[in-house]
Amino acid sequence: MTRPAKKTPTVFKASTPLSQEVAARATVLFGQTIDFPEADQVRHCSKAALVLVDGRIAWHGPVAELPYARQAFARAEDYGDAWILPGLIDTHVHAAQMPVIASWGEQLLDWLNRYTFPAERRFEDPAIARQQSNVFLDALLAHGTTTAMVFGTVHEAGTDALFDAAHKRQMALIAGKVLMDRNCPDYLSDTADSGFDASARLIHRWHGTDRLHYAITPRFAPTSTEAQLERAGALHREADGLYMQTHVSENQDEVNWVQSLFPNSRDYVDVYQHYGLLHDRAVLAHGIHLTDREWSALREHQSRIAVCPTSNTFLGSGLFDFARAEREGVALGLASDVGGGTSLSQLVSAAEAYKVGQLQGYKLTANQLWHQVTSGNARALHLDSQIGTLDTGKMADLVVLDTTRNTNLSARLAQVESLDEALFATLILGDERLTRATWVAGERLYHQ
Repeated sequence: MTRPAKKTPTVFKASTPLSQEVAARATVLFGQTIDFPEADQVRHCSKAALVLVDGRIAWHGPVAELPYARQAFARAEDYGDAWILPGLIDTHVHAAQMPVIASWGEQLLDWLNRYTFPAERRFEDPAIARQQSNVFLDALLAHGTTTAMVFGTVHEAGTDALFDAAHKRQMALIAGKVLMDRNCPDYLSDTADSGFDASARLIHRWHGTDRLHYAITPRFAPTSTEAQLERAGALHREADGLYMQTHVSENQDEVNWVQSLFPNSRDYVDVYQHYGLLHDRAVLAHGIHLTDREWSALREHQSRIAVCPTSNTFLGSGLFDFARAEREGVALGLASDVGGGTSLSQLVSAAEAYKVGQLQGYKLTANQLWHQVTSGNARALHLDSQIGTLDTGKMADLVVLDTTRNTNLSARLAQVESLDEALFATLILGDERLTRATWVAGERLYHQ
């Protein structure tokens, strides 16, 4: 996250002309619109209209410049003074781990064995996988998150159910079947060959289908043999544009374990580098205990780190070094990491990131954080041509936040003197209770 200079907010201007025929089949939303194209740029219109057609934003500008009365549109939703923003984006979360959120007392390795692995076992039942995938995606939407990079489980059918549930909601989702062939329970273990074959089938079934993308997903180096990591690297030949997601350097005991398991590797990142798993579509979660060489390798391969502040603090893993990432020029995403993380709300993730920065003398701004959970995360995932801002032509993935739904926040906002102050207070005090509506591809999928 690059430290921005303060700038005056830009007001949205009316977009391209809108024909009466298009308006007659369009949805128009009214409210305050805000987006963050860059870390030092905010665009705000206090009385705005957004016209949604065929899943995309067809017109955006001040209400006074809307060319037709609301009666000319097929549907109108008036959100008053509520904020309409791009849908929030999560760069690292686990579909099967909601049932173990807020589990007491363990650090990473014990936490996996005691809580995570038993929860993931339930996805071996296709009926449970379908039900839990629907619960998980609906929970994301209730938290204002419209796009996520998601770990499935080791089960092919369970990961298939996750993709199917996202497809039915028209969501943009990047996901993959977990690869694990050692140091895990037998009931969650695959093999180098079976993991490759199942992943290849899922790639052919889902990658590039509408808004879905596949991520090759070795859980982390300790749970994959060298044979499996070699096969994971080979999966990249199965299709263009594949992603890779994994974990790296979350916990110091984990780092030491990796060194003992891969004695010929220079460091943790080198394990992935050796097998061709570092590239600009690789997203590695955590990255707390990185060496100088590892930072250089991530920068060289343009790989991303998904920063997971609530899970890093909850599991006692450590504090992410935002200043070092800025100096090194390593691109970041911000993530909830549920179930190690303590909330699916990206507002909560951003608030915790601010606190982590404060503890290290690095002050993240409101604009910087809002940018990160919208267009910054979209850019980290190579999806910024489609989502992340309110530009015309972008997919109509939106969240409507009503700041009056939180008493403490309402009292604070009554005292603010600038948009920047309001944005900061909303990040620090806000959560999913503010979510009034969530729209995906121009359809309202959640409202309260």
